[in-house]
Amino acid sequence: MSQDDKTAVAEAPKKSKKMLMIIVAAVVVLSGGGAGAFFMLKGDSAEAKTPEKGVVTAIDEALTINLADGHYLKLAFSLQQTADAAEAVDTSEALELAIDEYTGKTLAELSTEKGREELKKELTAKIVKAYTEEDKKMVMGVYYTAFVTQ
Repeated sequence: MSQDDKTAVAEAPKKSKKMLMIIVAAVVVLSGGGAGAFFMLKGDSAEAKTPEKGVVTAIDEALTINLADGHYLKLAFSLQQTADAAEAVDTSEALELAIDEYTGKTLAELSTEKGREELKKELTAKIVKAYTEEDKKMVMGVYYTAFVTQ
């Protein structure tokens, strides 16, 4: 093998390594930019969907609701309104939805944290739907102020 052949063979891997390093650097830069854009845009859409909290409307009277098997539930709650609600909402519909949601439930369903949270989630969804006017949510949450079973 001549000296020129050895030099040509030795130079070829150096160019390949340089090219490989350039490609790897380009992929890293583009991936980082794509990930950054994804998280920046994702944050904006999540903030736009979450309404701003407004006043909390307390419901003064506690409900006594008949459960299954002769048991009772004493329930009181408040409504977390959104900033879009100009005034305090009428709580009559929320009271009716709560009565409908909990009437006839078993004590076993209400005695576990998972059961209470699931029922609260369902009640909150119904109340939010009932208090949505022209795609504006007037209520965004429910806070229990009393929850006693007997």
